[in-house]
Amino acid sequence: MMSDTTMRPSPISATVDFEVDGVQHGFLRLPYSRDDSAWGSVMIPITVIRNGRGRTALLTGGNHGDEYEGPIALFDLARRLRAEEVKGRVIIVPAMNYPAFLSQTRTSPIDKGNMNRSFPGRPDGTVTQKIADYFQRVLLPLADIVLDFHSGGRTLDFLPFCAAHVLPDKKQEAKGFEFVQAFGAPYSMKMLEIDAVGMYDTAAEEMGKIFITTELGGGGTATAKSAAIAKRGVMNVLKHAGIVEGVVDPQPSQWLDMPDKDCFLFAEEAGLVEFALDLGEAVRKGEVVARIHQVGRTGGLPVELRSKMTGILAARHFPGLIKPGDCAAVLAV
Repeated sequence: MMSDTTMRPSPISATVDFEVDGVQHGFLRLPYSRDDSAWGSVMIPITVIRNGRGRTALLTGGNHGDEYEGPIALFDLARRLRAEEVKGRVIIVPAMNYPAFLSQTRTSPIDKGNMNRSFPGRPDGTVTQKIADYFQRVLLPLADIVLDFHSGGRTLDFLPFCAAHVLPDKKQEAKGFEFVQAFGAPYSMKMLEIDAVGMYDTAAEEMGKIFITTELGGGGTATAKSAAIAKRGVMNVLKHAGIVEGVVDPQPSQWLDMPDKDCFLFAEEAGLVEFALDLGEAVRKGEVVARIHQVGRTGGLPVELRSKMTGILAARHFPGLIKPGDCAAVLAV
């Protein structure tokens, strides 16, 4: 039985109608009373493009506010996609965690909420929890396919890949990997999460939705190449879904797998990190991936981080300094 909290209506109201044909640009308006606006709101941009009956694609970026390929591709798509090009419905939210996006931070400056660890959310919770609750109860149920763009933000850098998760439901899993292939990133990943609790991914997958995601670079910026991958990929997904007519633009993609927790290397010491290889380069089990140099004094030996498996470097810590507990590297096969 649902609690009184989960039965409460969402405080978010949409200025668009999800059931009306045509192109609508509007907002998800979340009341937010604060010092500089007693009856203020958080206004999250949203576009709905609908043309008759068909599948619905929910396209999201800015789940983390310092990741930019998604917002670039989705603000662009919202501007140029026409209703007559669509069969079904496309819901575009370029920046889910809009406060974080505006502050260029991973988490919200309002409540420090990490959107991708806040599901299923709460209608009476923090700002981030209220946004998550709206996606959980309103937007995700409308969707057949969900594409959520990510990259490494300020602290990680990734090979550009599209990914789906290994799932208990093998039919659902296979559909996800079909869409990963269609996206056409330079790399395609069978992804393993460190902790999937509270994730948008998990919320969508538990509803039986086709869910795919990306990691398209990092360092708190987007490049011309990574933005182009995102723009081409989202159109490929819409074409593969039959929502937009046209042939998928095939791109060569190397499949990668993250088979177990040995993929992750974590720092146990603080210091200056020096990588022994670059993204995409091969490493054998036992070889040095990175060295952490002491910075408190000279003369100390660096701590070596050695690979626990044979594979390639798929992601790396981006800033020059590292702290204990930071993910230093991710390997894949």
